Amino acid sequence: MTSPRQQPAAPRAALSFPRQQARTQRFTLGVPRGFSVSPDGERVVFVRSASGADRSHKLWVLDLPPDGAPVERVAADPGTLLAGRAEELSPEERARRERSREGSGGIVTYAVDAAVELAAFALSGRLFTAELRAGTARELAVPGPVIDPRPSPDGRLVAYVAEGALRVVGADGSADRELAVPEDGHVSYGLAEFIASEEMGRDRGFWWSPDSDRLLVARADDRAVRRWWIADPAHPGRAPQEVAYPEAGTDNAEVRLFLVGLDGARTEVTWDRERYPYLARVHWSAAGAPLLLVQARDQRSQRNLAVDTESGETSTVRAEKDPAWLELLPGVPAWAPDGRLVRVTDESGARALAVGERLLTDGTLHVRAVLGFGEDEVLVSASAGATAEVPETGEIHVYRVTDGGVERLSEGAGVHRAVRSGPVTVLVSARPDAPGSVARVLRDGEEVAVVGSYAQEPVISARVRLTEAGARRIPCAVLLPTGYAEGDGPLPVLLDPYGGPHGQRVLAAQQAYLTSQWFADQGFAVVVADGRGMPGRSPAWEKALLRDLSPSLDDQVEALHALAGRFPLDLDRVAIRGWSYGGYLAARAVLQRPDVFHAAVAGAPVTDWRLYDTHYTERYLGTPQDDPEVYAAQSLLGDDGLTAPEEPARPMMVVHGLADDNVVFAHALRLSSALLAAGRPHEVLPLSGVTHMTPQEQVAENLLLLQVDFLKRALGMAP
Repeated sequence: MTSPRQQPAAPRAALSFPRQQARTQRFTLGVPRGFSVSPDGERVVFVRSASGADRSHKLWVLDLPPDGAPVERVAADPGTLLAGRAEELSPEERARRERSREGSGGIVTYAVDAAVELAAFALSGRLFTAELRAGTARELAVPGPVIDPRPSPDGRLVAYVAEGALRVVGADGSADRELAVPEDGHVSYGLAEFIASEEMGRDRGFWWSPDSDRLLVARADDRAVRRWWIADPAHPGRAPQEVAYPEAGTDNAEVRLFLVGLDGARTEVTWDRERYPYLARVHWSAAGAPLLLVQARDQRSQRNLAVDTESGETSTVRAEKDPAWLELLPGVPAWAPDGRLVRVTDESGARALAVGERLLTDGTLHVRAVLGFGEDEVLVSASAGATAEVPETGEIHVYRVTDGGVERLSEGAGVHRAVRSGPVTVLVSARPDAPGSVARVLRDGEEVAVVGSYAQEPVISARVRLTEAGARRIPCAVLLPTGYAEGDGPLPVLLDPYGGPHGQRVLAAQQAYLTSQWFADQGFAVVVADGRGMPGRSPAWEKALLRDLSPSLDDQVEALHALAGRFPLDLDRVAIRGWSYGGYLAARAVLQRPDVFHAAVAGAPVTDWRLYDTHYTERYLGTPQDDPEVYAAQSLLGDDGLTAPEEPARPMMVVHGLADDNVVFAHALRLSSALLAAGRPHEVLPLSGVTHMTPQEQVAENLLLLQVDFLKRALGMAP
């Protein structure tokens, strides 16, 4: 069954791209996501909003009857469950959504039991469940505000967090009780601490046993974490927000782990927490004992630990070391169904899948995540590795890996991901020649349905050329104005990178380039380059930033100059824009290479790495105490950051949200002070009430328009 795409809410000519992109949250609204597949192959569960401009997501079920046509139906509608009232978010839920960069509303996340028959979710801090076979949803009357409810595997109970306490209630709403209660206001049970959710990819703090008889529960104590205060100068009557922020070189939250019974009895899980303070991953399945991944503070060593569920003692399953750092990846470590340890390792020089003692992939693949397991196979996401015969710029594929070999399941250029259970796979594909993505449902490899997307069709189409540049074969995307023809002459250049770890921008998917195409249509040749430090090629490529972030800038310059001989690039008019690490890169470009870059828009830039968090910053730079010279060299403040060849100072626009609790506004203020002291021209655009995201429609739209105006003025282009 295929559902038709919903068309834009307004005629194409009446809706500008900036307004449409803001209204649709970058065309993510109306897109099905968050898939769960029942092990019997009869249901696919997902969330999706009702249109490409509706921010409230409903819970849906796609029924897959063996003898009939697939049918989509709503399992839970927030409008009905809240009786039409607006959703109200607790501060804890707002923080969770900020960490996950979630800007929409309604049922944005949910959890299911093992049979995928019961779903649990929170709305306005209230607990709801949905019986997925019957299609009925109900509220369970429990204390709130509720955070992260999760059914037990057998579907009889639901565990959740309220006011920092882990609680459990019957799926019928009976026998609600506390299992772990915080000792004071610094302690929480069952929630991921800031550094785990922001940097480690661990967004939860409790895990059910396969037998539904107990839980593993994380206890986080942030009393040692430094307090920062984030104020909104636009509202001086409001008290500043207190934030426990572990900046580089300072204390993290103390994290411990407990086995907690349904009667509240608990046993502490023990390991060398002084040596391995980071609880990075927890896996508990029927295939083996609870499995932990704990990591040293410097991230150069880690241990896979098995937990004795009677004593709480742990034993080392495997110890791992790396001279640079050990990357944390989704889906691992885990037990294969036959009890072997599954992990992804760089020990061979390639990012390879290891099952037991065997490496099942080599340098032709760069494994990025483990997606799931069959009886004798592992489903992985991977891109072409450093030794692949044919480069696949920006492509990410889904592979089936067995002891006997590797089989690609996705077809055609694109970015593919998948969810599988039993005989059914949901394969989601985005492609460079079409907007959006398509979610195909496969049974035993044959398509049986396509999950409908209600996303709006963009009013522009990205005309992207994927290529490689320079001696290092830097992955690049180039976009020229719509209608540009040979003979029109060279164009002002806009580099549009992220440029840093975990932020791949060069992707074989049209959706990734819509904003870049819009900038191109304003009269620029836009270049997106993924240099060293970016994911997707090899461990050595990513780890080239160890103790020195300058290769990320060097590779932007190399890509620019290499592409100039093949594309109409005017190297006398070159600008750069970016956000977060991209903002840091943009500011560094005009400060340290004004011979190449003539203007920059630096959005939410990290300007002094001593002000950024522990796990991310220390992975690359060590600590300020041990490596002060490294921090000074990477900072944009002071003599090291502002020193440049004898070239004219270049104009810079610094954009930053006042409510940002990830890259705080102090970064922009300190940069502005340093630039003012050095006599360098710049503009500062503070965004009141805006966090590290810019979900507000008017803010997101006008931010694009203001950037274009600034860049045209700075490069001497006609307005």
